[in-house]
Amino acid sequence: MAEEKQKKIATTEVEKKKKVGNKKPAITETQKKQKVHKLSDSVDSSVSVEPGGVKIDVYGRDGKVVGSVNLPKEIFDAKVNNSLMAQAVRVYLTNQRSGTAHTKTRGEVKGSTRKIYRQKGTGRARHGAITAPIFVGGGIAFGPRKRDISLALPKKMRRKALFSALTLKFKSKSVKILEELDNIDSKTKNMQNILKSLNLLNKKGKADKVLFVSSKNKENVERAIRNIGGISLKQAKDINTYSILNSKNIVFMKNSIETLSETFLNSTPVQSDSEKE
Repeated sequence: MAEEKQKKIATTEVEKKKKVGNKKPAITETQKKQKVHKLSDSVDSSVSVEPGGVKIDVYGRDGKVVGSVNLPKEIFDAKVNNSLMAQAVRVYLTNQRSGTAHTKTRGEVKGSTRKIYRQKGTGRARHGAITAPIFVGGGIAFGPRKRDISLALPKKMRRKALFSALTLKFKSKSVKILEELDNIDSKTKNMQNILKSLNLLNKKGKADKVLFVSSKNKENVERAIRNIGGISLKQAKDINTYSILNSKNIVFMKNSIETLSETFLNSTPVQSDSEKE
């Protein structure tokens, strides 16, 4: 009995040592600092946060940096609210439905309401009017009815959802600023070259959900874009949470940032570094 007790004590001690050995070592302060340095190194070098806003590089048509611009922190450095973005997307998609599907009931179908034959004595099923749903050309039972399915979202909530979406895309390095394309020829080849320089085209020459945002309607840019698959063009005043989240890359033309801040912040336009000088 004494030998068995000693064996049990020895096995429990071995198990305790194994458990202690499997525990992860505590992270020291120096290791924490190294992790912070690694995270800071992974941040995009073309972006820097300043007191007046978020500074980002502006690219030219050849894909090279031609300047920089300050983005408003209220829009591109806002608090990300996932539930609010989901609510805004649901409201937007619901409002895209027309809700015009409509069928007539047996009371609305035009036709005689007389009883088609007597109730008893024929050996056939009992029937009333020929407009009943069981007959071809009769009414529809439990069919769709025209109704108002639109939803509403307060203005402040819509804006907060939009700012959350833009901040999310900005932090995931999916936002680029491009110089103005006022003088560009309305040819697909010119736009393809610009997209290639920005690494926004795949091997097949198509864009993967790229959204171009301009300050105003530009026919030459619209013509140059429309034959390229996977790319869309919107004005800054027309963007919404769904269009931002549904795009993998967003290209803002330089002047569209000013329009964006004027539309959604009701503030003075954001000046670029070149304009300040």
